[in-house]
Amino acid sequence: MRAIVLHAPGDIRLEKRPKPVAGPGEVLLRVASVGVCGSDLPRMLVKGAWKMPLITGHEFSGHIHALGENVEGWEIGELTAIAPLMPCNQCIECKTGNFSRCRDYDYFGSRRDGAYAEFVAVPVENLIKTPQHVDPRAIAMTDPASIALHAIWKAGGITAGQTGAVVGCGPIGLFAIQWMRIMGASRVIAVDVTEEKLALARQAGADLCILSADFADNKERADLVIEAVGIDSTINAAVMLAAPGGHVTFIGIPVPDVKLSNATFQRFLRQEVSLHGSWNSFGAPFPGPQWTTTVQKFATGELKWEFMISHDLDLAELPGIFQRFAAKDLHFSKVLFRP
Repeated sequence: MRAIVLHAPGDIRLEKRPKPVAGPGEVLLRVASVGVCGSDLPRMLVKGAWKMPLITGHEFSGHIHALGENVEGWEIGELTAIAPLMPCNQCIECKTGNFSRCRDYDYFGSRRDGAYAEFVAVPVENLIKTPQHVDPRAIAMTDPASIALHAIWKAGGITAGQTGAVVGCGPIGLFAIQWMRIMGASRVIAVDVTEEKLALARQAGADLCILSADFADNKERADLVIEAVGIDSTINAAVMLAAPGGHVTFIGIPVPDVKLSNATFQRFLRQEVSLHGSWNSFGAPFPGPQWTTTVQKFATGELKWEFMISHDLDLAELPGIFQRFAAKDLHFSKVLFRP
């Protein structure tokens, strides 16, 4: 089968690999669509993976190609969403249903071979029943949409009449805007560094779109702010955007050290702003209502996705696209590949 193999940071190759075999309790999936996650960029270009060489990719959908022993309730040809985390189910975090914080997990595309490939073997515990009429490209975006929902729930959600805000309008941020609307937010603010991303935020349902360069002039405040970038300026901006007594949830993953200004510290201290960390997207029963709710909203059409796809390419184009990511000469939103 064709597969993208990471040998070292920046050394990304299209190779021929043996097709996996479904073991007991597993299915063999023919990958339908696989998306680039923001975490793939540092993993594949800068830091490397947990082990290498490795087939990367973890945001994917697939059709069942073969059933392993003792697999029931699934059919050949069935489209499914896939949760990429394999929790240990033994640590205290797993036993309390906090699978995102598992102490000894496995993970497609970073710790075991993933989905930048034609086929992948997946435990049935990681499959999510999916209405068969849904576009496989949407189902491949279940992970980022679930991450956005998990982050909102971490802060207690948002209710009718409240104002939400999103700093960083990549795919996760665009899904966060939509979730806030679905939950009844009366107003949603979006902040990003480019007009192109703000145009997408408007399509997602944002009322007020603010360029980062103009943020210092902003007087608006939000009951819930989602930070989805992970750099100094956006982390500080997210806190300053919060209303008194509001909440800020951080999704963005910093690479260098983060510095908070004194004004930012004074803001969350004096205005009693609650700060929340949010990691991944999983709940109990595994993989959690974050995943089943997302699939349901894709099925009903309430959660929009097609407008954010900037590239939908053959898998063979992936190494070249990552070269352009490294060169920072490509404008993109959601990038999908067809193995």
